Amino acid sequence: MADLAAEQRAAQLAKEARAARKRLGFSGLGVLAALVLAIGVNLLAERLLPRVRVDLTESGLYTLSDGTRQVLSGLKDPVTLRLFYSRRLGAEIPTYGAYADRVREILGEYVSRSAGKLKLEVFDPEPFSETEDRAMGYGLQGVPLDQGGEQVWFGLVATNLVDEERTIPFFQPERERFLEYDLTRLVWELSNPRRPTVGVMTSLPLNGDPRAMMMRQPGAQPAVIMQQMRQFFTVKDVPLDVQVIDEDIQVLLVAHAQRLSDSAQYAIDQFVMRGGKLIALVDPHSESQASRPGPGGQPPTETSSQLDRLLNAWGVETPHDKVVLDLRGAWRVRAGATDRVQAVDYVAWYNLSADSLARNEVVTAQLDQVTVASAGEVRRREGATVEFTPLLTSSAQSMLGDVAAVKAEPNPVRLLADFRADGQRRVLLARVRGTLRSAFPDGPPEVTEGQTRPDTFPAHRAETTGPANLVVGNDTDILEDRFWVRVQDFFGQQVASPISNNGALVSNLADTLAGSDALITLRSRGESLRPFELVENIRRNADAQYRQTERQLQQRLEDTEKRLRELRQGQPTPSTQPGERNQAQTVITPEQRAEIDKARAEIVATRRQLRAVQLELRRDIEGLEGWLRVVNIALVPALLTAFAIGLALVRARRRAAARA
Repeated sequence: MADLAAEQRAAQLAKEARAARKRLGFSGLGVLAALVLAIGVNLLAERLLPRVRVDLTESGLYTLSDGTRQVLSGLKDPVTLRLFYSRRLGAEIPTYGAYADRVREILGEYVSRSAGKLKLEVFDPEPFSETEDRAMGYGLQGVPLDQGGEQVWFGLVATNLVDEERTIPFFQPERERFLEYDLTRLVWELSNPRRPTVGVMTSLPLNGDPRAMMMRQPGAQPAVIMQQMRQFFTVKDVPLDVQVIDEDIQVLLVAHAQRLSDSAQYAIDQFVMRGGKLIALVDPHSESQASRPGPGGQPPTETSSQLDRLLNAWGVETPHDKVVLDLRGAWRVRAGATDRVQAVDYVAWYNLSADSLARNEVVTAQLDQVTVASAGEVRRREGATVEFTPLLTSSAQSMLGDVAAVKAEPNPVRLLADFRADGQRRVLLARVRGTLRSAFPDGPPEVTEGQTRPDTFPAHRAETTGPANLVVGNDTDILEDRFWVRVQDFFGQQVASPISNNGALVSNLADTLAGSDALITLRSRGESLRPFELVENIRRNADAQYRQTERQLQQRLEDTEKRLRELRQGQPTPSTQPGERNQAQTVITPEQRAEIDKARAEIVATRRQLRAVQLELRRDIEGLEGWLRVVNIALVPALLTAFAIGLALVRARRRAAARA
């Protein structure tokens, strides 16, 4: 019986061994099949799905916007992108290394979305190499990395078939939020190399005043802002009685155009309906016009302008009976001769800075300040469906005032005395986008007497074919030289020194609108370098807590040291005579000696506690930061490992239960 049982056990063991070898063989085949399947899937995905990517960043850093895709899909000719990046820059300054990785990744995304129209070449300019000479020849900016004079490079050159070039001399991390805009703009300009044309329609002497020039009065020369625009655009003057805006004008600047006829307003309306870009600047009170005498030598009585018929039909309001007064950034002006104060804050003229400039918009993100004067409010009409994006906004220290208070002879002292901020912020300049209907639904108006319509008068359009893009502002004094630039004579030449960024603002507006609709829709993106925000918050809270304890200990230490000095000097009692003071200061009683010893011991103990608090602060913060880094870095792998182990245990139990 024992032998029979042993034989049965041996047979059972042999059977289990054969089953184990069989399972092991199947497992090996399964692993091999999984490996083959993984390789096959990767090869298939690489061949069939080369553009499928997943962007897991919070703000979609590597996902191209619809505007960029539109520009890339519209490329007709090939464009070559040449990235010059010194690897030593990233090795020495990790911030630039991380930013360079993002630039390469997003450039690769551009290439993959361009249907073969974009080609990317990456170069590492070694010192004194031909590659460095090439980067220098393209006009890129080299930056010295050390005192030895060795330069590093981080720029981009783009060229088209006719060797036209556009460059980004050096990628600045501070402009990372607008990386996509800069790259898309560069590609778009190479595919549309024609210089943009800007039309200017105004009642202001922006091109100079011949009458003032003859009388040698200030303001006779063309406005500095017009001189700057002519450096980048083809500028055309548009008469106030125009009936049709020329087709070659891409952007129309209407600035303080007074008493426009219905025919002229219809021309502006149809320009927008046909897809033209408009910058409409009106004003409740033009300081520029008020400072210049009229034809009769007297200041003009009418200094306001409005485009209510057009703007109201498009969902925007620009009231011209009120001005926005703002205490923050108010200019200091000379008070009246009868006032006791010599200078006073004039709340009708002020600088807009910080949060008054839209930091997520390309046109205002890099500006420091913009100056306005007697500006009015811009607001979206109730029920309007247009997209309304503020660009310039007053501070919370603002209020609305009657325009009569700043006309004729304004009193800055009285205006400041009556000023009461209401805590509201008001939009002074805004970008408007949306499908618009014509302000002339019944067609073109009748021509005025003595006029005839041109033969090329276009057919009436009742609405825009796509989203219209326009900028509306309720201040035209941003164009006035005296509010943003100081012009000085330098050996016979006029040198303009900006004190505000008004010129850059207007140029940015025209430049952005002159691009395609795709460029206008681009917004700022997030940044790839993000700190541990939780660590920073806890660091600040812990620092505040420990600093409070530290201040208490420091105060106690100072008080004790002061008491020790008094004890050492032997402070005289009230009954001590003046002649006995020196003796009292040199004789220390046993009680004072005990107090001195106690104070010394307290000083030593306090210093020990102070050092312990400072050491504990550093240890706690560094330990917390280390733990959070471990959690952020190792948490996902740890969770995947735990999941795999748990899954293996579940499968093992199921197999054991099946055998049983």
